Amino acid sequence: MTTRTRTDRVRASAGIALLALQQIQDDLTSDIDAAELAAMLRELCDEADPPGGLVGMFAQLLTAAAQRAEQIEPDRDGDASCPLHEAAALITDNTGMRLIWAARSLDLQGETE
Repeated sequence: MTTRTRTDRVRASAGIALLALQQIQDDLTSDIDAAELAAMLRELCDEADPPGGLVGMFAQLLTAAAQRAEQIEPDRDGDASCPLHEAAALITDNTGMRLIWAARSLDLQGETE
């Protein structure tokens, strides 16, 4: 498989993801109440299975890129892989937790559903 074909496939997949994210954004800006907004935020990070949520999947994607970068970095010095690992950790630790905190603030009762 050529690099161009792989790049084209990633570009197309990213385009599909952008359309899906636009739909989510449209839903978030519609007339919703606190409980529904909390439920939507929980879906983004999927509290029951963090790697399965959108945030967790994006972190996994960055981790996969970091692992590949480790293998192909010219000096194996971490110049490419370290920032990718750090970005994955920041997304998981910061973004995921902040989504959970926001959802709890909006609807503490919804956690049991």
